[in-house]
Amino acid sequence: MPTIAKTPLRISLFGGGTDYPEYWERHGGVVLGGTIDKFIYQIHLPTSSIAEKRYCLTYDKVEAVNQPGEIKHPIIREVLLDEKYDEPFNLAVISDIPGNAGLGSSSAFTIGFLSLIRYLKGEQPTKLDLARAAFRVEAEILRKRVGVQDQYHAAFGGLSLYEFSTDRTTISPIQFSTEFRDELNAAMVLVHTQRYRYASDILKGQIQATEAGEIDSNLGEIKSIAYAARDLLQSPTRRDKLPEIGRMLSSSWEIKRSLSPSISNSDLDDIYQKGMQLGAYGGKLAGAGGGGFFIFLMPPEGLKKLKATFGDNRVIDVRFQDEGTRLRSVSGWA
Repeated sequence: MPTIAKTPLRISLFGGGTDYPEYWERHGGVVLGGTIDKFIYQIHLPTSSIAEKRYCLTYDKVEAVNQPGEIKHPIIREVLLDEKYDEPFNLAVISDIPGNAGLGSSSAFTIGFLSLIRYLKGEQPTKLDLARAAFRVEAEILRKRVGVQDQYHAAFGGLSLYEFSTDRTTISPIQFSTEFRDELNAAMVLVHTQRYRYASDILKGQIQATEAGEIDSNLGEIKSIAYAARDLLQSPTRRDKLPEIGRMLSSSWEIKRSLSPSISNSDLDDIYQKGMQLGAYGGKLAGAGGGGFFIFLMPPEGLKKLKATFGDNRVIDVRFQDEGTRLRSVSGWA
C-alpha cells in the first residue's frame, strides 16, 4: 500500500539566530515565521518479495542496498537505525523547490520521514513528539549545526510565534483577519540568488560567536523586532501594515548580515538593493545566509518589475498555509 508524507517548507520572517541552543538556553529564543505552499513529498512502497535489494531509495541520487546501515543518505540511515525499523521498502522523494535554499528543507525531510516510519510502526506521535525527535536526530545524532525552529514549523504548520527556553516551547499562532492574510500573501515573493549552500558551513562562525556571547546584543535586537512584528501583525486597528512589516524585515536583515562575514557578500547585497530599488517595502535573505532565496514584500506594481529584472524562473510567488506534515495512504489522510 503506497503511503505519502507531505511536509511543508517554511519562511522564517523574524528572530532567526535566536533559535540556536547556544543562545536560547541562556536568554530564550523567539522566532516568527510560517509554512508555505511548497512541499517535500516522500512516497513509500513496500519492496516486492522478488526484489534484488531490500531498500531502493530515489532522491537526487539512487541507492539500492540490503541493510539500513549501508544507506548513504544520512537522515534516512540514522532514522531507520534509531527507530529500529528494518522492514524493506522503496522510497521516492520529490520536492517543489530544491534543497539548500534557506527554506528549512532538511528539517522538513526529517519530520516527514520520521512521521512516515512511525506510522508504519503503528505509532501515532504528536506534533511535539515529531519536532523533538527530529531535532534530536539532526543535532545529537548527526551533529549538525541546527536551530530548533525548522522542526516545529514542519510539524505544526501555520504562521506562529515560537518561544524557546530550557523549560518549554510556546507556540502562539498569529491572529489576523482573512483580509490582511490575503494582502500579506499577495505581497510576499521569493527571488532565488542562484547560489546553493549548506547551512552548517555558513553557521560555523556565527555559532562560535554565539557560544562566546559576542553577539548577544545583536540577537537581543533581533528578538525585540520579532515581538514588535507579532504585535503589529495582530493589531486590529493599524491599517496599511505591510510597509512597516517590510521595514522590520530589512532592519532584521541588517542586523543578521553583521553576525558573520559568511552570511552575505557583494552579489547578495546587489540582489537586495535591486529589490529595494524596484519598490520593495523590505526584504531579507531566507535561512542561514550565503545563498538560497531573498524574501521581499512588494506592492502589486512591483512584482512585475521584479520578474522583469530577475526573470520569471527566479521569482516565485508563495503563500502561507496552515498545515504541518501529513500522511496519506489509499484509506485517506492519516
